Amino acid sequence: MRTIVYGIFSLLFFFAVFYWARPVVAFGYFGFPFALLTWLYLLFSLESSNRKRNESSLYRTLVFGSSGFMLLFILVVMFTTWGLFHHQAYRAVIGEVKEGADFAELIGPAEMDHVRLVDEEMAYRLGDKVLGAQPSLGSQVHLGDFSIQQVNGKLYWVAPLVHSGWFKWWNNREGTPGYVKVSASNERDVELVQQVGGKDIFVKYQMEAFASEQLHRHIYFSGYMTRGFTDFSFEIDDQGTPYWVVTLYEPKVGFGGDDANGVLVVNAQDGSMTEYSIADAPAWVDRIQPLEFIQSQLDNWGEYVNGYINFANENKLTTTAGMSLIYGKSGRSYWYTGLTSVGADEGTVGFVLVDTRTKETIWFKQAGATEAAAQQSAQGKVQEKGYWATFPIPYNIGGVPTYVMSLKDQAGLNKMVAMVSVEDFTLVGVGNNIDECLRDYRNNLNAVSRENGPTASDDLQSLAGRVARMASAVRGGNTLFYLVLSGQEGKIFIGTSQVSEELPLTQAGDSVRLWLQAQSTTLDISRFDNLELGARAAAAAVADSLPPAPADTLAIP
Repeated sequence: MRTIVYGIFSLLFFFAVFYWARPVVAFGYFGFPFALLTWLYLLFSLESSNRKRNESSLYRTLVFGSSGFMLLFILVVMFTTWGLFHHQAYRAVIGEVKEGADFAELIGPAEMDHVRLVDEEMAYRLGDKVLGAQPSLGSQVHLGDFSIQQVNGKLYWVAPLVHSGWFKWWNNREGTPGYVKVSASNERDVELVQQVGGKDIFVKYQMEAFASEQLHRHIYFSGYMTRGFTDFSFEIDDQGTPYWVVTLYEPKVGFGGDDANGVLVVNAQDGSMTEYSIADAPAWVDRIQPLEFIQSQLDNWGEYVNGYINFANENKLTTTAGMSLIYGKSGRSYWYTGLTSVGADEGTVGFVLVDTRTKETIWFKQAGATEAAAQQSAQGKVQEKGYWATFPIPYNIGGVPTYVMSLKDQAGLNKMVAMVSVEDFTLVGVGNNIDECLRDYRNNLNAVSRENGPTASDDLQSLAGRVARMASAVRGGNTLFYLVLSGQEGKIFIGTSQVSEELPLTQAGDSVRLWLQAQSTTLDISRFDNLELGARAAAAAVADSLPPAPADTLAIP
């Protein structure tokens, strides 16, 4: 009788492992063989304890056998997976790391209207505010994890509404009513989406659901017991239909070195699934390569540069704390991280861009500041206000790799914007809004350019004309000069005395030449020359060089 009871108990245990733990049933994945050997060990141990001494010898043999197999399995895992024996294989998982020459080739000039100023924490605040406006909804659901993504050319934080407990799930079996979409550049653009194409939408399959509607379990028992899958990212297509984008992966080094090899797109409403190769994934899918995979692979690539044993840490590299998802030309997205020498604090030896779909990896060998150092520099610029900086996002500002971040007060509200040069974190611009910040930052770049020679920011186009009107005003403690040129009455050009000392001396009617950033969408002056002042100075210099006139020629009749 006890044998039957133990058998039933062990089967229930094994079923529970499959139902809740859901190990991958394939060689190379650690979970299933370990669970199987553990089950056999428990089964034989229980049965052995139930037998008399002369009857239990077989079961004891089976106990020792299963223990031996477990030990053997652990040894196999160690020798096939340990970096000591496979450091070159681990280093190769990331693939070819190409050296990049020009950051601007991948990341186009930043469009100020689309700069990412709303971080994930702020997106949660704004999303909660939307739910709070509907008490009946807020008591049933809460916000899931936000994902940053590009929708119809604009950046949004998108999060599903998820069940807040078992009873809420039971009472809402059709799913939760929609998702929240928050603009990453405009905190006033927040939307609770509950209809797409005039039809109500319900997120039925999600991680917070139960039974067969739990997302991981739904995929597992729909033909993916033998496949590794991870990184459940909530994304919407350009029409607004909600999906779960799930990465398929396989181990490359024994039982480790996990690497993406495909993607599974799951309809969040009806649970239908479509598997794609990485090359064939829909264009709206932004993220196939999980952040954890890329960070681990880059760290292994930098760690094993001189083999496993390298006590002196010679030539070792590691990623900086934090990794951000950024967007480049043609809507392509990249994981961005700095690379620093092991033991370094604030400096980097370059930064890496990894395509979030194809895993193409490009290393820009440009010394600079870590994200943490950039945050400290921005906070130091406004230290009297006590603001703190959000995690910086790199952008191309006039050809210069630049960290952009929001400055928040102690209540967590966005108050200012800061820009910090990746190459030189002492070059900082701040402002009450993105335009003021950009103007301050460019002025500082121009000042350095005049002192030290041309920089990457000197991609300028010139414009000449006569000043039709000119005025000045104080903004944020700086005096701004506003110019209108004849024939350009619809445009107002803005500059400061940091651009040129001739600006405060310029008057209506003067002939001038000014320079603007070639790719800029604003009319901020980068360089300025008053041609009238130059001509007067040249005439005065010529006059000073002439010999004095005879005394009688100075007599007035």
